[in-house]
Amino acid sequence: MDAQSRGRADGIDPADQWVLNPNTGDYELRLNNSGGDSGDSARTSGPRVPHSRGPVQDREGGRRGGGDRRAPAGDGEDDSAGREGRRGAPGREVPGQRRRSANGTRSTEGSAPEAAGSRRARKSRKAPKARRKKALMWTGGVTAFVLVGLSVGGYALYQHFNGNLNTVDVGGSGNKNVFDNDAPINILVVGTDKRTGKGNAGYGDKGSVGHADTNILFHVSEDRTNATALSIPRDLITDIPDCKVKQEDGSEKLVPGSQGVRFNESLGQKGRGAGCTMDTVKAITGIKVDHFMMVDFNAVKELSTAVGGVEICLGKAVNDPDSHLNLPAGEHRIQGEDALAFVRTRHSFGNRGDLDRIQVQQQFIASMIRQIQSDDTLTSPTKLYKLADAVVNALTVDSGIGSVKKLSSLAQEISKVNTKNITFTTVPVLDNPAEKVKATVVLNPPKADALFAMMRDDTSLTEVKSKKKAAKNKQEKLLKGTKAAAADVRVDVYNGGEVPGGAQATVTWLQNEQGVLKSTNKSNAPSKIEKTTLEYAPNQADQARALAAMMGLPGSAMKPGTEDAEGLQAMVLTLGKDFKAAGTPITGPAKVPDDIQQANADKAVCAK
Repeated sequence: MDAQSRGRADGIDPADQWVLNPNTGDYELRLNNSGGDSGDSARTSGPRVPHSRGPVQDREGGRRGGGDRRAPAGDGEDDSAGREGRRGAPGREVPGQRRRSANGTRSTEGSAPEAAGSRRARKSRKAPKARRKKALMWTGGVTAFVLVGLSVGGYALYQHFNGNLNTVDVGGSGNKNVFDNDAPINILVVGTDKRTGKGNAGYGDKGSVGHADTNILFHVSEDRTNATALSIPRDLITDIPDCKVKQEDGSEKLVPGSQGVRFNESLGQKGRGAGCTMDTVKAITGIKVDHFMMVDFNAVKELSTAVGGVEICLGKAVNDPDSHLNLPAGEHRIQGEDALAFVRTRHSFGNRGDLDRIQVQQQFIASMIRQIQSDDTLTSPTKLYKLADAVVNALTVDSGIGSVKKLSSLAQEISKVNTKNITFTTVPVLDNPAEKVKATVVLNPPKADALFAMMRDDTSLTEVKSKKKAAKNKQEKLLKGTKAAAADVRVDVYNGGEVPGGAQATVTWLQNEQGVLKSTNKSNAPSKIEKTTLEYAPNQADQARALAAMMGLPGSAMKPGTEDAEGLQAMVLTLGKDFKAAGTPITGPAKVPDDIQQANADKAVCAK
């Protein structure tokens, strides 16, 4: 059953049963036309869960029974003379709600007395911006963009859609605490070339279980003010680490790693699962991936159709027989097969390579983000329903977010990010020097390492004003000032990271390379820590600044005490999981290195 026919066994489109509660600004889904109605919106502000017949449990555990529905006298929401009160419990007023009449027009049920109800309705009606935000939150908003846009899950659709969501167990590769507001979120979105679905026989790798064809690491900042979407080329030559794959019987199978192969072999090949791709991303970037989302060709067609098409701009006419994209120059609204052809073409733009296709896909995703967040989508119950339906059928996610309710919670976190602060970029790469015919790429270490470090440090690629940034600036001031001579720096080094022998390696480097002879290896710290820290007394500030400069410590690593040190007391440096090697700076740059490709989600760009 497709997205448009699902849920119509009784001849009623569930999308048409969405109604706006003017008292809360929420859209509510009512799938039962024959049962009771309900003026319970007056006491429950949350959206309704779809049901079939008879009374159901409300959010407080009470039961909702049948009610008396009355057809309104008028057919417009402003026809106050035609509004009639709905009879319910004595002394109880029910806010007016829109519904569809038999002939497809919209009518309004009001509250009694009419004058008071009208004033209340006008008073409770939200401003457009507030109403839009409310609708976005309660319909699930933005969970994360998939190959061609955003995946949306609605809390009100939980029971209706939850069974359609596909999940995979990624074992220890994920993070079940992603909803912690005090941590960044990292989601790996993979578009696979596996052939599934009607009409897709001519696409992808015939007979293949699928590769990691389109790959985007979506990093949402800790304070939810910004996000970075990092595209990883499928033809990047890398090492795939050993990984464990969950079997159907619950056991784990160890899949050996591979060296010097394409990144796209991290999924589907040799029995590798989603966790293997997540582990490969961590090995390349040093960034722990929290969750995984996978889509195939059907998602491109269904999601673009569900939102009524996605706007694109072509700087020139395109006729690509390989992808079947055939459009004149100019602006277009595309969906279905045309949308799939647009994101698949790699012989139409730029240097006609995969890196150019990545940029085209980024433009398409950005356009879909804008389309989903537009009032045209958020105020259309039909589009919201079809979008949610398309999403749960298109997505395969890890079990940590394997329910519509969890996706909705994730959506509420991600939807806090302003579109203008979502930045798309691509892993910096070079043509593979080992090839005469350039078909693959390798990392460009200086630029790639700097970009990865920025993401690990949760540094935005866009200029964002926030409380977090103000606090960060305050910490950075601790690095400014006079610095002690290396010979005067005293420090005890503990290893709280994951690099064996890290403390000794650091001490050796400090003594031999930096001249810090008064440094001591104190072996392992009592417990592992995420971030490297430097504890020091106020009268050791010049020593701390000197050591921070040598090691590339960020301001956040500086932990000044309140009492001066006495005698020959040393500072305490505890290496965290962000420590990679002695001599490697702990933190990344404060701004994006030159020549790093970037694009912002709020700006439309023409493909050329």
